Amino acid sequence: MPAAAHAATSATTSAASPPAGPETAGRRPGQAATGALATAHTAGRVEAAGRSVRYSWPGVYFEGRFRGTGVGIVLDDAVNDYDVQIDGATVATLVTPGRTTHWVRNLRNGVHTVRLVKRSESPWAVGEFGGFVAAPGGAILPRPADRRRQIEFIGDSYTAGYGNMSGTRDCPAPGQIDRTTNADVSFGALTARGLGADYQINAFSGRGVVRNYNGIEPGTDYRTYYDRALIGVPGDVWKNPGTWHPQLIVIGLGINDFSTAINPGEPWTPETLVAAYKSAYHGFIDKLRSRYGKQAMIVVSATYMSNTTAFADAARQIVQDRNRRGDDRVRYWYYDNTDLDYGGCDWHPSAHDHKIISQRLGDFIATLPLRW
Repeated sequence: MPAAAHAATSATTSAASPPAGPETAGRRPGQAATGALATAHTAGRVEAAGRSVRYSWPGVYFEGRFRGTGVGIVLDDAVNDYDVQIDGATVATLVTPGRTTHWVRNLRNGVHTVRLVKRSESPWAVGEFGGFVAAPGGAILPRPADRRRQIEFIGDSYTAGYGNMSGTRDCPAPGQIDRTTNADVSFGALTARGLGADYQINAFSGRGVVRNYNGIEPGTDYRTYYDRALIGVPGDVWKNPGTWHPQLIVIGLGINDFSTAINPGEPWTPETLVAAYKSAYHGFIDKLRSRYGKQAMIVVSATYMSNTTAFADAARQIVQDRNRRGDDRVRYWYYDNTDLDYGGCDWHPSAHDHKIISQRLGDFIATLPLRW
């Protein structure tokens, strides 16, 4: 999608250098938000950075309200792509906007909503949001309230929406995958919005539970990065502001562990890889239990793979083990390839597929004894 205005309002958009904003600080339970988050709601993993907040996971979003005929969005990001939405309609796609204030103008004078969402992945780069500013004569209104329902999506490229907007499976051009990835229309984002839930998409393409795609970056895996707000910063730890308590966690990790043959020099056999995967997965669920409590519902998901059933078999066995140990709030969900075209980059699910997967996930969630 080009960096142009799309859509269903009479807005016009433009960019200018960012104005100064209020000081930002991390928010503790019961403490009023300040700075960029004083008037913007987010459920994403962000870190305070002076007057702004920084982040790197896909799908991070900021929501606000304003009165008037326009709004400015303060950004500093030369890597990622964003969608800007006014009153629920996408009015602009910003491609690597840089340090700017992006303006939406010429709206009907009145009260409006604004939403900024990070479409692309950026594990080795950081985006920065400096808040919303009102056009002359207008005002930024109190930020929207946190939603009561919260869902955390944990996964790889499927969860991130890798190349889901592509019109071809072959994406060799520089930046083509970034331009055609849109986490905001991934199955997780679609499902959460359909349920009226806040969400996090903590997804990292190419990473598995113990083994990454084709054995890349040995000695690391998804768990290396999960605790971070800024994925590419070793030692970084996201500090939960006390507002993130997901009732539902959906995990989709295993495609990269099993989709490629074990290379010479890797420390696995097919049997030991499965054993290591199951052991590490149990440890990861233990971490989530410690973090979010015994009442959180954890969904271990798996999907069709053309070359093996090892992923689905291991995931199902993990859930059976947890249930036998007395934890009945871990459930197994499998979705097959029926009606999926895998038309995204590198044979990933397309936007069409993400809608289907979201519908299936929504149907599955409806069967769960959720307490929300």
